[in-house]
Amino acid sequence: MSDKLNVLVTGGSGFVGNGLLDRLSRSDECEVLAATRSGFLAYPSIRLSDFTGETDWSDALSGIDVVIHAAARVHLMEDNEVNPLEAYRLINVKATMNLAKQAVQAGVKRFIFISTIKVNGENTNLANNITADDHPCPQDFYSQSKWEAEKNLLSLSRDTGIEVVIIRPPLVYGPNVKGNFKSLINILRKGIPLPLGAITNKRSLVSLENLVDLIVVCIDHPKAANEVFLVSDGEDISTTVLLEKVSKCMGIRSRLIPVPVVFLRIIATLIGKKQLADRLLGSLQVDISKTRLLLGWNPPLTLDEGLALSIKNEIG
Repeated sequence: MSDKLNVLVTGGSGFVGNGLLDRLSRSDECEVLAATRSGFLAYPSIRLSDFTGETDWSDALSGIDVVIHAAARVHLMEDNEVNPLEAYRLINVKATMNLAKQAVQAGVKRFIFISTIKVNGENTNLANNITADDHPCPQDFYSQSKWEAEKNLLSLSRDTGIEVVIIRPPLVYGPNVKGNFKSLINILRKGIPLPLGAITNKRSLVSLENLVDLIVVCIDHPKAANEVFLVSDGEDISTTVLLEKVSKCMGIRSRLIPVPVVFLRIIATLIGKKQLADRLLGSLQVDISKTRLLLGWNPPLTLDEGLALSIKNEIG
């Protein structure tokens, strides 16, 4: 970054937001302010009573040059909402646009939106990776709401001149990760055998460190304005090899049983775990060549380095 900028980060208590705050708080090139609804943050922060389509952001946006919007209603494998699409829209679309419109009024120069690769779909075949310019194909309520927010933000940019940057990460892992990745680490640590020893899929992942690095580049890179970027570690991996690498990082032997994928899919469908099976067994590869070429960005950490850093935190 060339000049010192004032940066507002939403979702500061979340996994990505907290990692971003840690990086920016150590920078001499920006002043960072976190917006959060709950939890204590060891960074300059402003507490919001809510995050809705009616939230008043005037205090948080005062003097801000760049907003990095990481707050969201995240994807849930089992959603008990009566109307889940509307629940996602309330936060991911309406609340996001309320913030963005107030950012315009406050004179914010750039709005960076952390979206999801799920906007492009749930899977790929081994011959066709997802590119940043592919037509979106959201297949669940979460990704639908994210795509709607993307379209509205780009429209706002055309109407007002505020610069919008959209980043679509795949699965993000790193220190203090939660969700399915954390669950797999716990299972491996306990030595529980897994029937995942014969999977030859390919999936793109991104370490928290690599994602944060790209976000920081997008804060003031002139070629980032009004673009959509994909991000990954630059190395795709099968579920089987991933589990072997994680086990090696923990210093334990992986106990993976080579059960044919077709049987795993049948069993998962019968017990109502088809979505989980799709993530473990299917492929989802992203092409980050646009990110590399337009921004001159390359992942600073390799996949092995990212996994080692993540597991080091888990085992102390």
